[in-house]
Amino acid sequence: MNAELYAPERHQEILTRARERGRINVRRLAQALEVAPETIRRDLAALERHGMLRRVHGGAMPVDPAWPPPFGPLADEGDAATSTVEERVARTALATIPDSGAILLDAGSITPRLAALLPRDRDLTVITASLHVAALVADRPGIHLHVLGGRVLGRSPAATGPWTISGLDDLWADVAFLEADGITPDGVTATDPDRADVQRSLLRAARRAVVLADHSKFGGEEPAAVTTLDAVDRVVSDTDLDPQMAEAITAAGTRIELA
Repeated sequence: MNAELYAPERHQEILTRARERGRINVRRLAQALEVAPETIRRDLAALERHGMLRRVHGGAMPVDPAWPPPFGPLADEGDAATSTVEERVARTALATIPDSGAILLDAGSITPRLAALLPRDRDLTVITASLHVAALVADRPGIHLHVLGGRVLGRSPAATGPWTISGLDDLWADVAFLEADGITPDGVTATDPDRADVQRSLLRAARRAVVLADHSKFGGEEPAAVTTLDAVDRVVSDTDLDPQMAEAITAAGTRIELA
């Protein structure tokens, strides 16, 4: 194991071991990661503050929701590289979560990861049409869950249709997190009109909009237009994004952050 791991890399390795084994030991972790036990204890304290671990005598146990979430695997769950990239995007998006208030979480494969990472020390209302997201936060202390109704789709279970949209009529949130199926400097697109309709409704119901998309979603246009980039406050992607595309997104008037 590389002794020069950065703290976020150590944290990810610690979480992976905790999820796989159910319990981790400070002394063994220190040996495996080639760092001092005091470093591991600080890492465990940081992860506990974020609600990811619960410290016990001599080590820690995982307390974050099981992954993958219920209702079957997320899209690309079998692709380890994609999973890692989506995890990085979700972690970077955490910086845009308010200290309190309401957030809208779109359906997708990154938004459930963001839901699983939500801090446990904040008073948040989560509004979503995604059954994945709902299952991940339903029993979380400090989170008030509002699930939108509608027709539920198959492989990526989420409500859609007129009932979903009408459910947003009387709701207002601080920030909406949308997951892009396609994104270019001209705007965000979705795989089908029903999904695009719901995403536009999410945009209308929030003060700010953050779009989540790994690098593979850039450059292609899906059939249904969602929004132009001037309606988006921030785009979060990963460092494999083509630099010229990143510059073009910025030139379109939207801040971009790379995980």
